[in-house]
Amino acid sequence: MPAFLTGFGLGFSLILAIGAQNVFVLRQGLKQQHVVAVVLFCATSDALLIAAGVGGLGILLAPIMALASDWLFLGAAIWLACYGIMRARDALMPSEHMFALDGTTASGDLTKILAICAVMTWGNPHVYLDTVLLLGSFSLPFEGAQKVNFAIGAMLASFVFFGLLGFGARLLAPYMKSAKAWRVLDAITAVIMLVFSLFMVWQTSWFSS
Repeated sequence: MPAFLTGFGLGFSLILAIGAQNVFVLRQGLKQQHVVAVVLFCATSDALLIAAGVGGLGILLAPIMALASDWLFLGAAIWLACYGIMRARDALMPSEHMFALDGTTASGDLTKILAICAVMTWGNPHVYLDTVLLLGSFSLPFEGAQKVNFAIGAMLASFVFFGLLGFGARLLAPYMKSAKAWRVLDAITAVIMLVFSLFMVWQTSWFSS
């Protein structure tokens, strides 16, 4: 149980910080577009990465991440900037197909949504730092069944968090029944994405040094 609770607490605390992926899941929850698929995709992705980290992959990837981290952060920064610009465009020039004035939204293309979700998840260097490297390092003191319990706790934290974020967003749905509300959400999303883009660039050795 201590190993399980340690894994759950660490996993939940690492994923709790507002990030690009979390904002995307919240947005899909508010729009009620393929919430189950998005939640399962994000949580399962975390579970796979946590399993890899606890299984020892983090130790093998640490030197590679150290060498390629600048380019990984730069690639993530470019993607986040592009997504932020898209959201800024929607905030300034919304199109009718994005949402109806009564708050209902179009069904959305599942393939496109999961593709964006995949980039938000697997294209973020921090997800590897948090799950594979950091959680993998924290699991080192545990052995055997305790290590498995640690991993299960961390995985469960991801499923609980994304479930609360995606399905809990429906509680805010009554406040999202106008085009203006969605434009405000898009504007906030754009700012967050662009800030995280700058944060990614700032973390490269070209600027941090």
